[in-house]
Amino acid sequence: MDKFIWKTTNADETMAFATRLAELLDKGDVLTLEGDLGAGKTTFTKGLAKGLGITRTVNSPTFTIIKEYVGRLPLYHMDVYRVEDAFEDLGFDEYFEGNGVTVVEWAHLIGEQLPEEYLKISLHYKNETEREIVLNPFGSRYVHLCKELMK
Repeated sequence: MDKFIWKTTNADETMAFATRLAELLDKGDVLTLEGDLGAGKTTFTKGLAKGLGITRTVNSPTFTIIKEYVGRLPLYHMDVYRVEDAFEDLGFDEYFEGNGVTVVEWAHLIGEQLPEEYLKISLHYKNETEREIVLNPFGSRYVHLCKELMK
């Protein structure tokens, strides 16, 4: 499987990388976001929102499960950490197949419900400022997207 790695040295670089990624995204794209607390998941999502032309403040949907934002494409930001049953039907399909971009934090908890093709993004905390962003594309669309992003 292809794997793409990008290193950032501060939060601004992490946001800029996510902003560039967002500019390549299209409706129906699904991104999963994994990383320990403090690894930069919210910072990354803020960069995606910026790249999608969203002006509203983005924060983690920890207690609401799904937050929606309006931009060039809608952004559906999910945090499924508190979903108790991996098979609980919360209508994820409607988002995955919808007109926007879906970002799912803690996606491994609902692995069975994810579409066949998506982009898995893992953020690794290296030290106070450095992060390693690992992109694992599932499906040719996402392989192409990663190659475009790494140019």
